[in-house]
Amino acid sequence: MTQTRDLVLMGLFAAVVAGLGLLPKVTLGFGVPITAQTMGVMLAGAILGARRGAGAMAIFLVLVALGLPLLAGGRGGLGVFAGPTGGFAVGFIVGAYLTGLLAERLPLRMVFPRLLIASIVGGIGGVYLLGIPHWALVADTPVSQVLLMALSFVPGDLIKACLAALVAAAIHRGYPVLQRA
Repeated sequence: MTQTRDLVLMGLFAAVVAGLGLLPKVTLGFGVPITAQTMGVMLAGAILGARRGAGAMAIFLVLVALGLPLLAGGRGGLGVFAGPTGGFAVGFIVGAYLTGLLAERLPLRMVFPRLLIASIVGGIGGVYLLGIPHWALVADTPVSQVLLMALSFVPGDLIKACLAALVAAAIHRGYPVLQRA
């Protein structure tokens, strides 16, 4: 029963991230779009926890690799992983895992601050951890220059982290059964 519920929840959050890809993307001049999908990464980790959140993102990425056009702008297929956004996509797994791990283990009693810190460190930092080096490699650009370009994404990512923490806190209040480790 528990394994079935876990798989259903992971599939549901893979679908949430796919749905967030339907929102219009904003592509900056250097070819990397701003999308709502990273908020789904934060939500998966903050709501489902480390293991199930990472599992949801793994399911999502397998579907993308199989060619389903689930990434923002209707992109899918193995070629996506060779482009400048490929590292960010793979970073979804790391981001959800770190967000979930921090949400589960940060020693803060107040739910919103714990989930906000988890979303910022895990959902932004974890995704950038793989995304920035990959972008630099694919674009043949120094990492320092890519870091400067990535700063333009941070304000939007912070807004997404706040929204994810608010939604996750509300879901934890309404559905405490989801908090099991």
